[in-house]
Amino acid sequence: MRTSIRQPQIGILFLIIFCLVALPLVAQKALPKPQKNSALPKADKQKPGDRPIRVDVDLVLVNVTVTDPYNRLVTGLEQDSFRVYEDSVEQEILHLSSEDVPVSIGLIFDMSGSMGHKVDKARLAALQFVKTANPQDEFFLIGFNDRAQLISRFTSSVEELQSRLMYMTSKGRTALLDAIYYGLAQMKGARNTKKALLILSDGGDNRSRYNERDIRNFVKEADVQLYAIGIFEPVGSRGQPELVTGPTLLNDLAEMTGGRAFTVESLNDLPDIATKISMELRNQYVVGYKPSNVDRDGKWRKIRVKVRPQKGLPPLNVYSKAGYYAPKH
Repeated sequence: MRTSIRQPQIGILFLIIFCLVALPLVAQKALPKPQKNSALPKADKQKPGDRPIRVDVDLVLVNVTVTDPYNRLVTGLEQDSFRVYEDSVEQEILHLSSEDVPVSIGLIFDMSGSMGHKVDKARLAALQFVKTANPQDEFFLIGFNDRAQLISRFTSSVEELQSRLMYMTSKGRTALLDAIYYGLAQMKGARNTKKALLILSDGGDNRSRYNERDIRNFVKEADVQLYAIGIFEPVGSRGQPELVTGPTLLNDLAEMTGGRAFTVESLNDLPDIATKISMELRNQYVVGYKPSNVDRDGKWRKIRVKVRPQKGLPPLNVYSKAGYYAPKH
């Protein structure tokens, strides 16, 4: 018996054949052919400096500045040039870098009456410091006299900081310690791992709620470097007791964190000193080591970094933080 195929059935059969044969060819033509050694999309490319450094969570990282007897920065040292001691026990250095990384910086600006004629030059120094920054850096501004106040939150805009600085005037007393405390607390919102405070002041404090002991403890807990530009009066003209002790206080706080305090002999030197601090922040070594003491006791551990004497070089000066608190449990 012969079976006849009706016309509608022929149409359906033709459609099935078209789907099985023609459509795969069309899809194949629409897809791009793979290329040998094709480059990654721009969004996936990474420069060596952009790759995050992954280190053990127990690795202690120490920012280190090295200068020669003329106070000039010394760069280009290798890992075997450094020695690190924790509680007088030498540690094995596992990591050394000297890359210019983004920094979160707080400007702590003295607006008290004792600054008087110094404010204009101090303002120029702060602006010079900001202008020498990297595009990835961020800044906040705290002004202080009778009390500390946040003038500008974190920003990368030089214009914004300049505008805020121009409206700051000198009056009132000096709450320096409160301003430092406020600045360290503000750093909790920083987006960069490297953090620093730059203090521009004549060093006197006669208004703060916090005392020196409070600030020293807070500085030890915070992983923030302190730099200070001390605009001091000549020793013989410092009538108020706080103006006499101010230079020592700023120097001690800076040394604890691996930063430095610079004394201004002439107001005209302020912009140059600000530039020098900016350059120093960008030419530091980062030394990393895994502590031989693995106890998680939360205790304070002293750190000392030395540079091995180099043939043909004079003795070098080394600046690094005084220590850190061990993790607890």
